[in-house]
Parts: sequence; C-alpha cells; structure tokens
Amino acid sequence: MQNLIFSLNATLPVFLVMVAGYALGQWGFLPPEFCRASDKLTFKITLPIMLFLDMGSVDILHDFQPKFVLFCFGATFIGILVVWAGAKRFLKDKSLVGEFVQAGYRSSAAVLGVAFIQNIYGNAGMAPLMILGSVPLFNIFAVLILMLESPQQRGIPTPKQLLRGVATNPILLGIVSGTVYALLPFTLPAVLTKTLNNIASVTTPLALLSIGASFEGAKAIKKLGPTLAAAFIKTVGLAAVFLPCAVALGFRDEELIALLIMLGSPTTPSAYVMSKNMGHEGVLTSSCIALTTLLSALTLTGWIFLLRSGGYL
Repeated sequence: MQNLIFSLNATLPVFLVMVAGYALGQWGFLPPEFCRASDKLTFKITLPIMLFLDMGSVDILHDFQPKFVLFCFGATFIGILVVWAGAKRFLKDKSLVGEFVQAGYRSSAAVLGVAFIQNIYGNAGMAPLMILGSVPLFNIFAVLILMLESPQQRGIPTPKQLLRGVATNPILLGIVSGTVYALLPFTLPAVLTKTLNNIASVTTPLALLSIGASFEGAKAIKKLGPTLAAAFIKTVGLAAVFLPCAVALGFRDEELIALLIMLGSPTTPSAYVMSKNMGHEGVLTSSCIALTTLLSALTLTGWIFLLRSGGYL
C-alpha cells in the first residue's frame, strides 16, 4: 500500500496537469498558437538546459561503475532496435512508426528516477549512472528515428543530412555539453546555476499543459490499438525482458530500482515535444504519455512488489 500511494503521488499529479491543460485549452486560455510557441520553446531552450543540468550533475569519474552503465546502455540499445523492428514489421500505418517507437521505449528516467530511489533509499543511488547509460541513447535514437520515419520525409536521407540533423539537434547538444561540463574540474557560479535551474524547471509543466491543450480525442480513439500496444511495451514489456536478466547478473536494491525506472516508467513528456517539432502529428505520442502515466502507478508498484517478494530489494 505504501508503494502504491507513493506511485500515485508521483504519477497522478503529472496526469492531472495534462487534464488541466485540456480544460484550459477548451476554455480558450491555451490556444493552438500558445501550444506551438511553448513546444518550440521547450524543444530549443528549456529541455536542452534541463538535460545539460542532469548530465552535468553526474560525477562520471568518481561514481562510474562499468558493469551497471554497460547494462543500461545494452538494454536500452537492444530494446530500441527490437521495438523499431517490430513496429516496421507489424504496424499497419507506417506514418506512426516514429511516434510508436519513441513512445514505446523513451522513459521519464531523469524526471522520476531520482525521486523514486530517494523515496526508498534516502539518496539518489544509481539514478545518475542509469541516466548516463540510457538518456543519451534515448535522445540520439529519438532524433534518428523521428528523422527517418517522419511523414514529411521524402526518400531516404543521406548520411550528410542525418549527421547534420543529429549535430544540430538542441536535445543532443544539451546532453553533450552537460557531459563535457561534468568532466571539467570546476562548477558554474551559483547565480548562473540557479538561473538555469529556474529556466529548466518550466520544462515538464509547460510540456504537460501543451499536451493536454493539444489533445484531440477523436483522433486518439482512432489510434487506440497502437496506443495500447506502445503503452504495454513501455510499462510491462521491456521490464519483463530485462529485469530478469539484471537479477541474473547480480544487480540488487538501488540498481534494480534505477533499472525499473529506465525500463518501466511512463513515456516522458519530452517525447511529445520532439515528435511535434520533427514533423509528426503527435496524437499517438500524447495518448501514450497520458495512458502510461495513468497505468504506471499500478505497474511500477507491481514490479516493486515482485522484486521485494523475491528478496531482491
């Protein structure tokens, strides 16, 4: 019950902000022009700053644990490729492949990871290393998949076009600069750090309000099948495959909780921001964010119960 209450407290407010965004949109407070502007602001400014701060907070040299980071990297890499291949093979509407794949693998690792582990163990634990092993791949593949599978894409992009798209993507620039900053022997002045934190703090609420205000119920119902499939992969499928592997390799306690967040937490709101800004409709993504956020309170609690019952937490 304690785990369920915590999970509800972590996920339900996120869902309710989306509901508030929908209501405000219906009442005219968040018109389409606002949503387009907020999506652009989030994609180009606030989200890159948030990722810069997330990566910059990782003590790479001191805390680095190769086995754990490599497992995070490998599970993320394999999971993305399998979901992508499955979507290409079985999804009837090929224009949805990019959104489906991103919604099916991309977790709220940075947003929920630290909160969950701190609640259970009292410190950030392995969350920073999980972020190091997974978040860069989350975003690199998101850029590649959304570029390659964009409905607006005419033909196969050349390697030069792909490289330019990756190299100029604000999300990846934030991650790379944050990683470089984490390796430097100095920190930013407190005034600048607080300023960046203030800007980054609007990322999630702004994205959630825009998701809610932009939600189109009629279109979402038509995409119910892909939404349910992606939500199952996100909250159950990936964790069911890789958590037993992690247990077999000897990972326990904070490591398993960090992996659970990486594999089974709801689809991150930034997935919607990226899909909308890279030529996709965004309806499937917003539906998956809403559904996985609602379901994750139960699924995360269920996973924690199973791991504790097995004596692994």
